[in-house]
Parts: sequence; structure tokens; C-alpha cells
Amino acid sequence: NLRFIVLAWAAAALGYSVTQASALQGVVAIGMAVGAVVASMRMRLEDGPRVITLGIVMGLLIIGLIFITNVWVAAPFLILLGALGGFLVVPMNALLQHRGHNLMGAGRSIAVQNFNEQACILVLGALYSLSTGLGLPTFAAITGFGLVIAGFMWLIRRWHARNLVLHREEIDHLLAIARNDKAHG
Repeated sequence: NLRFIVLAWAAAALGYSVTQASALQGVVAIGMAVGAVVASMRMRLEDGPRVITLGIVMGLLIIGLIFITNVWVAAPFLILLGALGGFLVVPMNALLQHRGHNLMGAGRSIAVQNFNEQACILVLGALYSLSTGLGLPTFAAITGFGLVIAGFMWLIRRWHARNLVLHREEIDHLLAIARNDKAHG
């Protein structure tokens, strides 16, 4: 969860209090809003899988936080991180909800998606808490967090590429539905 990372990073790198660091969370939120709006205007439903690589980039960029010690450098960097996150989330959520609706119904699809999102937030938060509780320095925890994000996104990209080979007909069918769905395309 990027919120925890920004708070911990701001305290370690900038010497910020929680109150000061929370303003930087607002900077990330501005970037997320911009990224989400741009994604909603530029991305089509069937293009969702193309943004998976942005998740890898985002994970690696998170590691870049450990080298930033100036708020004037941090603010645009955090806006960029937020924008990548917003640009990543919108097409992926749209695609997951659309496919889920077609495969299992809208309500169940959204419930499964929300469960997975909350489970990931819980697991990543627990990993961060565990690592800092065991005495891992903040910058090492941030590096680990970035590597976990990049690693899982790489695995998701590999899994998707494998599915394109093993389940070609099903993928083509779902893409055809997405392309012909004028209400969501």
C-alpha cells in the first residue's frame, strides 16, 4: 500500500511528522486522479492487459524513493507514481469487472475483485509491519516493497502471456465481447 510507504519514507528521508507526510499522500492522490482521468480518456477496454508492464515500472520506481531527500524533487516524483497507479488501476478494474460480469455476474465479480484488493492491502501492510517490526530499516523495507510489487506484476504478465497461448479461443472470445460492447468500450 503506497500510503504506508509514503508515510514511512517521508519520516526517514525528509524527517517529516505524520501530519507533514500526510500532505505528501495528497500529492500522490493528485497524481492518481490525473492518471485515472487520462486512462479513462485514452484506454479502451480490450487494451487493459497492456498496462500490466506499468505495474512493474511502478514497483521499480518505488525503490527510487530511497534516493530522494528533497521535497521539491519528491513532489513531482510522487505525482508520477500516483499517475502511474491511477493509469494502471482504471483499465485493469474495468477489464476485470467486464470479464467477471460476463463469466460470473456483476455482483460476484465485484465482490471477488474487492476481496482480492483488500487481501493484497492486508498482506502488503502485514509484510511491511513485520519487516519494520523485525528491525529492517525503512529504506530496505521500501526496496522490498518495490521488488514485491514489480515481481508480482512480472508474474501476472507471464501468467497472462501463458494464458494467451493456452486459452487462445477463450481470450479471443472475451476480447470480441469487449470490442463489441459499445456501452463500455
